[in-house]
Amino acid sequence: MTKTRCTDQVILDLWHPLAALAEVRAGVVVDTVLLEERLSLAIDGKGSAAVWRDRADLAEGSLVDVAAVDGKLPVKLAYGYIWTSLGNPPADLFPIPEFDEPDRRKLNAATVGVNVSAPRAIENFLDMGHFPYVHTDILGAEPHTEVKEYDVEISVDRDEILATRCRFFQPMASTTSTEGADVDYIYRVPHPYCSVLYKSSPVDESRLDVIAVFLQPVDQEHVRAHMMLCILDEENEDKVIKRFQQTIFGQDKPILENQFPKRLPLDPRAETPIRADKSAIAYRRWLSQKGVTYGVIPAAT
Repeated sequence: MTKTRCTDQVILDLWHPLAALAEVRAGVVVDTVLLEERLSLAIDGKGSAAVWRDRADLAEGSLVDVAAVDGKLPVKLAYGYIWTSLGNPPADLFPIPEFDEPDRRKLNAATVGVNVSAPRAIENFLDMGHFPYVHTDILGAEPHTEVKEYDVEISVDRDEILATRCRFFQPMASTTSTEGADVDYIYRVPHPYCSVLYKSSPVDESRLDVIAVFLQPVDQEHVRAHMMLCILDEENEDKVIKRFQQTIFGQDKPILENQFPKRLPLDPRAETPIRADKSAIAYRRWLSQKGVTYGVIPAAT
């Protein structure tokens, strides 16, 4: 068995995203890095893919027959991405049933490299308190700065964190917004390095838009953030929808990269929490309970 640089078995046994299917040319080798391991991937354009450890005879950009590659790692195609694992992954990935609804727009808004640990990035994704200050006049604005009381649970049955009754005033919640509105949010963290956000759809008040961040940990302090959109929007071109999310993530990126330490401290005394941080506190506790050590500063025992 090949020795891995990451020794955190919890993380090794997870599925991790590597690339958006729509952005990979069929039959052409693409190189990437996961958990400090150099990997290569390819798709055949017919629903099959292969992922393998980097090797000299299959250089990036070369043509390859996916079916003929030997020494392949586990692979899964889900939610518009190629996923792999360096360990023994579960049979299934966490469910996002909305992705199967035919009237939704399903896009990779962007894949962005960020100089921060995966847990720090997830914690930022869960934070509503920064909306008025970082995403001014888009996801928030003064004087609407209060994070109202909301509920958080760690579900043992589903093995995920769920934050509900989240509500925040947003001047422009999406590309289909015509005016400011109080927007309902639901946050899920079904994977230590992935989070799924559900928010009110301006198009259909009975349904929710889905925005997910799937993080590919390059190493303990660097990630590639894959931004998945699964939304209701019949008006705007793909590039307009993508640009909106890219603007928001572009505002988050320097904040994330200035975080110190870059790894997330799991000791509850390490950073002073406020009420708005309920999701972050639950997330840190959940990581501790799982025994995650990669990308974090474990609590002292």
